[in-house]
Amino acid sequence: MSLSSRILSARSRFHFAQHKRGGSFRLPGAAVSRRKETRKRLLVLIGSFIAMYGVIGARLAQYGFAGSQTTVSIGGRGTSMASRPDIVDRNGELLATDLNMVSLYAEPRRIVDADEAVEKLASVLPDIDWSDIHRRLQSKTAFQWLKRQLTPRQQADILALGIPGIGFRPEKRRFYPGGRTAAHILGHVNVDNQGLAGMERYIDRQGWADLRALGMTSDTPLAPVRLSIDLRVQNIVHEVVTRSMSAYQAQAAGAIVLDVNTGEVLAMASVPDYDPNEPSRTLPDGTIDKEYENGWLNRMSNATYEMGSTFKSFTLAMGLDMGKITLNSVLDATKPLRIAGFTIHDDHGQGRPLTVPEVFQYSSNIGTAAIAAMVEMDDHRAFLTRLGLLSKMDTELPEVATPSQPRVWRKVNQATISFGHGVATTPMQTAIAGAALINGGKLISPTFLVRSPADIASKTTQVISPKTSADMRFLFHWNGVKGSGRSAQVPGFNVGGKTGTADKVINGRYAAHLNFNAFLAGFPMDKPQYVVLTTIDAPLTGEKGGRLAAYTAAPMAKEIITRSAALLGVKPSFGDGDTALLNY
Repeated sequence: MSLSSRILSARSRFHFAQHKRGGSFRLPGAAVSRRKETRKRLLVLIGSFIAMYGVIGARLAQYGFAGSQTTVSIGGRGTSMASRPDIVDRNGELLATDLNMVSLYAEPRRIVDADEAVEKLASVLPDIDWSDIHRRLQSKTAFQWLKRQLTPRQQADILALGIPGIGFRPEKRRFYPGGRTAAHILGHVNVDNQGLAGMERYIDRQGWADLRALGMTSDTPLAPVRLSIDLRVQNIVHEVVTRSMSAYQAQAAGAIVLDVNTGEVLAMASVPDYDPNEPSRTLPDGTIDKEYENGWLNRMSNATYEMGSTFKSFTLAMGLDMGKITLNSVLDATKPLRIAGFTIHDDHGQGRPLTVPEVFQYSSNIGTAAIAAMVEMDDHRAFLTRLGLLSKMDTELPEVATPSQPRVWRKVNQATISFGHGVATTPMQTAIAGAALINGGKLISPTFLVRSPADIASKTTQVISPKTSADMRFLFHWNGVKGSGRSAQVPGFNVGGKTGTADKVINGRYAAHLNFNAFLAGFPMDKPQYVVLTTIDAPLTGEKGGRLAAYTAAPMAKEIITRSAALLGVKPSFGDGDTALLNY
């Protein structure tokens, strides 16, 4: 070992000995400085990693919480859309209710790959519009609807795709168990569960829509809305009018059953119709099916027609109530009637004078016009207005048409109106006015809700005398036994009524070979409880080959009464009740 090496080794042993004896021991200054610098860097690095992983953890927690809200909390109270009230019939049978559904949405700002997302979604929803969905996903907005009201299976399949930025929101879908059965009464809602037609729209108009807009509704179950409809009778009426339109090769058909003592509508159907579960229908080429949407029109309340000879009932009631005629009066119907250059003739003329019951039985235009001529035109118009035939009907249903009449009445107008030409009103109004003729003379505004006795009194107006009403019951019964109402007669139920066959108006002109047919019936005529009005628009055939109301509309009323009378609580009578009125 060299001298220098021995010197260094001795120094080292000296410093070690000094340290063991408690003496101070120090590294050189450069080494201490480097150690401090290294420690600082290490602390900064550790702090940076903690901060970075903290941010990542926070974001993951945020996404995890958002995802759990999207999927796990579906149907939870905090996020559910407010429910609409159920709609039930008079017996509590369900007509409309809400179903819990989910709808698909996207947060485009979180979408990683729009092309991949669209491709994956199309594997579950093959009917989506690729270009539209792609545009929505690339919009960089905060929220976009992609598909409303998915099935549970579709929701599960989309969840399995694991697409980031895709979620679900709870919604309500309106469901109508009966489908088309009561479509025009119930109406329908839009995709946001807002009422657009029928009683659904009426419910919104009662303040429910305003409360919803203010956020004052919740998903708490609401009391059901109880209608006056009897679902059993509604099914019968809908089936009869649907089959009749097809069997008679007609353009449309309809019927209504009305309680003459309360004004409650027990059933009403109009065809063509539609399914309120699917109010709009898209064709394979992507266009809207306009023919299907034509079924939205409720032809019983929202369309007007010249009601033909059913109007003779009101003309005879007017003459009787004003004392111009009695049941024993005789009117000259031996030859056609000339008024202001127009000739009025009878389709079933007898070529002789007719009693008032015979005018009704043979549906004499001449005899009816003669009765109208006994009344001042202003009084004639006022009488029809009092019966509610010339003004817009007041009821809950929003779809109500306004009747039309000549701007200026002349003698010829008065004559033709007397037998149902020249004034167009709704079939439902005709039924309401017909009920007033046989229920003791009381006009009761119609309702689609169950009505209390107090409500009935407040909605009732005496429009003809009880004596006139008794005379009209006799005439309805007479025609039911001897006239055109025979094809609507149901043994044991004493059906009376009046047919109406009007030339159909097309583009302002009367068609020579197309009719609008109606039958106004009441039963039982010895103590009326119900009115049934049936209509058939432009039938090309009928029973026994006839196209008139007696072969089309009257048989429809017969079937409705035959199948529904017992359900309505009317007991059949096979004694002298059927002929009692004829001995009036």
